[in-house]
Amino acid sequence: MTLPSCRHCKAPMPQVFLDLGHAPPSNAYLSPDRLNAPEMTFPLRLRVCEACWLVQTEDFTEADRLFDADYAYFSSTSKGWLDHAARYAAQMIARFGLGAKSHVIEVASNDGYLLKNFVAAGVPCLGVEPTASTAAAAEALGIPVLREFFGAALGGRLAGEGRKADLIAGNNVYAHVPDINDFTAGLAAALKPEGVITLEFPHLMRLVEFCQFDTVYHEHFSYLSALTVARIFGAAGLRIFDIEELPTHGGSLRVYGCHAGASHAETDGARAVLDEERRRGMDRAAFYAGFQSRADAVKDGLLRFLLDAKRDGKTVAAYGAAAKGNTLLNYAGVKPDLLPFVCDAATSKQGKLMPGSHIPILAPSVLEERRPNYVVILPWNIADEVKRQLAGLAVAGTRFVTAVPEVRVG
Repeated sequence: MTLPSCRHCKAPMPQVFLDLGHAPPSNAYLSPDRLNAPEMTFPLRLRVCEACWLVQTEDFTEADRLFDADYAYFSSTSKGWLDHAARYAAQMIARFGLGAKSHVIEVASNDGYLLKNFVAAGVPCLGVEPTASTAAAAEALGIPVLREFFGAALGGRLAGEGRKADLIAGNNVYAHVPDINDFTAGLAAALKPEGVITLEFPHLMRLVEFCQFDTVYHEHFSYLSALTVARIFGAAGLRIFDIEELPTHGGSLRVYGCHAGASHAETDGARAVLDEERRRGMDRAAFYAGFQSRADAVKDGLLRFLLDAKRDGKTVAAYGAAAKGNTLLNYAGVKPDLLPFVCDAATSKQGKLMPGSHIPILAPSVLEERRPNYVVILPWNIADEVKRQLAGLAVAGTRFVTAVPEVRVG
């Protein structure tokens, strides 16, 4: 059998990092009238390239199947994420002196959660967002949006139209692109000679450290370290000059990139992260071994908890119809008999069903009505925020549960 080849360097990839079987796309929420229709599933399997150390999905679906007109993820649902975006905008404006003569491009601008801060500050901006539902929300805020996928062709077109950027932002998009080389070439093409790129993405080092396997889904084609991003940037004539470690999504990186010949000096922060990855062995095969068994232990722990709760006559619900929750529930084989419903604040998800598991998604007010014994918080990365929102339940005796990196009942 011919081995799959790396999306970046084209080397063969013999080493399987994680195999989660077959699953539907994690954001393919179902309307009730679609329950009797066939549901598409795809292999959800990761390999690691031992040449450039890019961890990546072995098989993937077409991008338009994953990010279609009804895409249900709206960034503005989380107040914590809105606050993060506001801080970012203020930081970039101050650090790089952005103003009325500057140009900011955000790739995967979603519903305008980030660019609205630049609009408010009088900084001209442009969103690039292929999903019609979120693009429309951004346009309603007065943000100009190109409704298409970003890559080398679009980057070149923007450059030809005189719309190169002083700042290109990409929050949680770099891992989502099937052709990471083409995407990076687009960044280089659309960037002014002294411009800056910032990309935020979950840090592969933390994924392995804390067994965050539920962040694996089809919409994530790549799982990234700073070492690998430096290689990919270098191939496109870019370089990393700064790196910040962020608490978002269980541990993320914000890498700052520029043209290889730009004047931005490499910072101590960049060197520290790259040195730490080398120290932990992220450029050696041993770092990636044994992850499957750790993921299986998380799955088994969740199933034990749900089965014990059912045996003891305890009621359980979940909060947060997030993609990571879908990965976890589908890999564990959880159905409505063990988890009757999930509540979510996004009205775009309410009334639908989780893909694969077919667990109904209801409004958060249902939790107040039914007061379950336990609430499993599926988006564990915002567990503290959720607990604050649902503090009244805790007063009434409900206990909160997270499953990653192990079942914890608080």
